[in-house]
Amino acid sequence: MSVPLSAADVLGEHVVFELESIDRMYCNAYVRKLTYPAGVASFFTHHRGASFASTCLADPISRQFVASIQRFAAEREIPVVRFLKDQRKDDVAHEHLARFSQDEGIYMVGVAQEKTSTFRTEKRRNAETGARYPWIVRASALVNQYYAYGLDLEFGPFFVKFSSYFPYGAKLYLLTELGRGSAGLVFTVGLHDRTGQAPGSGELGHRRAGWAGGDPGSV
Repeated sequence: MSVPLSAADVLGEHVVFELESIDRMYCNAYVRKLTYPAGVASFFTHHRGASFASTCLADPISRQFVASIQRFAAEREIPVVRFLKDQRKDDVAHEHLARFSQDEGIYMVGVAQEKTSTFRTEKRRNAETGARYPWIVRASALVNQYYAYGLDLEFGPFFVKFSSYFPYGAKLYLLTELGRGSAGLVFTVGLHDRTGQAPGSGELGHRRAGWAGGDPGSV
């Protein structure tokens, strides 16, 4: 009786080198003081010099921040793409990266509405005087997220994700050395057995081919 072999069994007989390591990194960027309500209140009253703390004071900051992103893209003729529902960000990034002719730089800015952690101001009443006063609490909101996709000579493909709303958290996604070369490493072993030729051409070609995309899943 013959037992069918799995793909893992077949490939296991041809693997001559195996390496396990982190292939990508997702780094969060934030201001520690803006992660809790008291710190947010202090930001508006002390740093911004407001007479009272309210998240409505963040509105002009948000509009200025978004305008600076749009101006950055317009001045450098970088396409701004709004991701559609159920559209994979990876696929869109691949298409624009394939048309990118420079050695490095930002080649696309993507926009997607996503739920994020933020703060809002609610009105409370003093139990003794009956006076109403603003109070900042943690909340969530559906806001635009801006993805700046780029290519770096040292790090390869990456993207930086900015929230367009206070407190403007950001995320940096990049491939490690293994991640940038993993496609070449894995497929080189397999193709050498059959054709004697490895995929890709040149270091930059491997960096482009090693792009593993952005956030998993669709928008």
